[in-house]
Amino acid sequence: MFDGPFDVFALIIAIVAVLIAIKASSQAAELRRRLSSLEEVFYAQRQVQPPPLMPAQVQAEAPATTAAQPPPLAPEAEAAPPPLVTEEVSPPPLAASAEVDAPPPLPAPAADFREPGFEERLGTRWVVWIGGLALALGGFFMVRYSIEAGLVGPGVRVFLGGLFAAALLGAGEWSRRKENISNIAALPIANIPAILTAAGTAVSFATIYAAYALYGFLVPATAFVLLGLVALGTLAAALLHGPALAGLGVVGAFVTPILVSSDKPDYWALYIYLAIVTAASFGLARIRLWRWLAVTTIAFAVLWIFPGLDTSELQVAPHAFHAIAGFVLAALLVVCGFMFGPTVEDGEIEPVSSSSLGAYLFGAMLIVLSSGHADLALIAFTLLVGATLFVAWRAPAATGALGAAAATVFIVFAEWAVRANPDMLVLPGGPMPGVGPVATDSSVTLHLVMAAIFAAGFGIAGFLAQGRSNSAVIPVVWSAAAVATPIAILVALYARIAHLDRSIPFAILAVLLAAAFGAATEALARREDRPGAATSVALFATGTLGALALALTFALEKGWLTIALALMSLGTAWISLQRPIPVLRRLAAIFAAIVTARIGYDPRIVGDAVGTTPIFNWLLWGYGLPAAAFWGASIFLRRRGDDPPLRIVEAAAILFTALLAFVEIRHLATGGRMTSPPSLLEFALQVCVALAMAIGLERLRLRSHSIVHNVGAVVLTAIAGLISVFGLLILENPWLLSSVNVGGLVFNLLLLGYALPAVLMLLLSYAVAGHRPVAYANTIAGGALVFALTYLTLEIRRFYHGPVLLYGATTGAEQYTYSIGWLAFGVVLLGVGILVNSERARLASAAVIALTILKAFVIDMSTLTGVYRALSFMCLGIVLVAIGWLYQRILFRRQVAPPPAPQAST
Repeated sequence: MFDGPFDVFALIIAIVAVLIAIKASSQAAELRRRLSSLEEVFYAQRQVQPPPLMPAQVQAEAPATTAAQPPPLAPEAEAAPPPLVTEEVSPPPLAASAEVDAPPPLPAPAADFREPGFEERLGTRWVVWIGGLALALGGFFMVRYSIEAGLVGPGVRVFLGGLFAAALLGAGEWSRRKENISNIAALPIANIPAILTAAGTAVSFATIYAAYALYGFLVPATAFVLLGLVALGTLAAALLHGPALAGLGVVGAFVTPILVSSDKPDYWALYIYLAIVTAASFGLARIRLWRWLAVTTIAFAVLWIFPGLDTSELQVAPHAFHAIAGFVLAALLVVCGFMFGPTVEDGEIEPVSSSSLGAYLFGAMLIVLSSGHADLALIAFTLLVGATLFVAWRAPAATGALGAAAATVFIVFAEWAVRANPDMLVLPGGPMPGVGPVATDSSVTLHLVMAAIFAAGFGIAGFLAQGRSNSAVIPVVWSAAAVATPIAILVALYARIAHLDRSIPFAILAVLLAAAFGAATEALARREDRPGAATSVALFATGTLGALALALTFALEKGWLTIALALMSLGTAWISLQRPIPVLRRLAAIFAAIVTARIGYDPRIVGDAVGTTPIFNWLLWGYGLPAAAFWGASIFLRRRGDDPPLRIVEAAAILFTALLAFVEIRHLATGGRMTSPPSLLEFALQVCVALAMAIGLERLRLRSHSIVHNVGAVVLTAIAGLISVFGLLILENPWLLSSVNVGGLVFNLLLLGYALPAVLMLLLSYAVAGHRPVAYANTIAGGALVFALTYLTLEIRRFYHGPVLLYGATTGAEQYTYSIGWLAFGVVLLGVGILVNSERARLASAAVIALTILKAFVIDMSTLTGVYRALSFMCLGIVLVAIGWLYQRILFRRQVAPPPAPQAST
């Protein structure tokens, strides 16, 4: 039906499909060969051999002797149990002489376990496979060539095609009977009769289809009957010839519409033909219990939905017929435990049963999306969703299809919301005439009716399904679908009609939904304990919290959606504490992850409506309430143990706390203009807050022993270190690159940006001392020393240069003040180290004094003149002598040994 690149595509599909079928057939045949060999060995070993022959004279005397006196039994023989006889008993030794003189039977030949070589595989298997494929393709391409070259008329083409098909079928049947008559054991993996019959079947399908769809020789009723007869013949032949015929026949039947193409495809003819092929294939798969055949058929049938979907003139009716017909056939013949499907154990979710229905639901969803939500496509999709609920209700093996149904329903409504261009719905005066749709345009009424049907169907069925199964998984799947589907539909409708803006009607609907979920929770909680009941109760309770959170979101500003999801995490964690069900802990973590992703999409939460008020703005609610909710959720979850969901929630709590601090700092430093470049004030506040939170996490991790608190403390410390080095010491350093006005003489930005971080770094170094590596604590203490010395230096420059430190030359008095200030700072550190007996403080003092000495000999000697140079070195010398005296007399004073006592004279 489709010319052009489909030729190569068809050939590739045919070859790949044949190879897949051959591989499955090869595996099954190899297993049969090995089983037959094992059976031969088994029966040969268990065959009872006759006793050894005796001479004639001994044999003549044996009866009298054995009759007069039986031989005594050995002790071992008496103790041993008699051997078990499970096969034919050998004849007694007193048999006829003819039987006695007969030679013993030959032992059974040993089974040949030799693996076939390359030549054997090539000659007995591959050649046959390729030959069968070549026969089928040759027939198709011969018909195609005759069409293109105009060699024969349409009637002759159809006649020759039928003749070729009959010849192939006759050859296959003749070779099968010939093998049976001559007792020739055919190779199961290269069954020539099966391959010939499969090729004939494929050509038969192509011939009848061409006679109907291309040339109009057959009316639809006649074509339907003939295709049905061929399908039934294929089914019967596959029962005789095995899976090779089934695989090749199905592949050939599905590839036929591609190879026999037409410029104007008739989708009705195509999908009627595919329905007959699908019915035959499903019937064969059901009779022989070939799951691979059912899966292959479903895959090909779903692929045949795609042709025509991308065209502007999409024919919805035949596509919908194809999806509905395939769904009905799968439900009748494939779904285990429903109608004519195979049997299955009670309470087992069978993958093929569930995926078969889900595949056709996926196809129906594609038709809806491609048709622009046409009414007929929506009706067909609604029928299939309802049928899925009915089949899953009657056949628990198809319960897995509920997830596919819920997902496709949400995708349909979500795509409808996006397609409607909802930006036009929120203009102050409503949408402009002729520009964009309004909330009541298109098929809104049909969508609302569908939404009500889906929400009621999933919700009521999910509630009534509780307690009907002995399996714990099936009621949980029903309850999950019953909770998730109505909420998802409500959110999609809210986005489509209210454009995520305030909507009291949607808030009322959310409250009603929460009330329904709450009533279901109470009703299920009062029932007797059944498998999966606790999890279902927890899911309905979570749905109650989710609906209430949505009601809050719908009634308030759109930024509350973030808060509502965070509160859902908190509520779910609290419910998990009341009912210890693992799925609830994972739900709490999922909600936390969703809120985190929401923040990544828009860090301002409410866009430009953050406000300009410092601290008390939307950022406080948008980040503060989720942070508090996650901290509370982590407390609830920790009471039941430490696991990945708890760690996710703890990480979200730390993240939102840090983000709250950083975004509020940015809002404060930029005056509400969040895109402005950073400043010294922003960097200073960020470093202080990060260090303070790191100190808090260091204290908290000692009690909680949480790896998240441990890693969070290290990460915040690293962030503070990076901002300190690159932000405060380099980019916004008021002496190097920034011309910022630092403010007053004492209370200024220098105090906030350098003195306070130095104090916090010192406190952090003491918080980690003894609990982390010594190098880690010493590095933080070294940072505290650098920032304290930097603050002292910048403060001296502020005294000489005013609030802007970048400009102005350094005088001799200023250089001398630096030396005196550093020296005094070193002495103070030494005094503190002596008083509190801190080696770290004394080492810091030594570092500062060493730096002062270096400055004196490198800078002061070359830049200072006159009295400042002399005073600099004089003070330095006095201080160094005093320090030496302190070390000698106080820290490392030598203990003089007392004189020996005089000995008494004897």
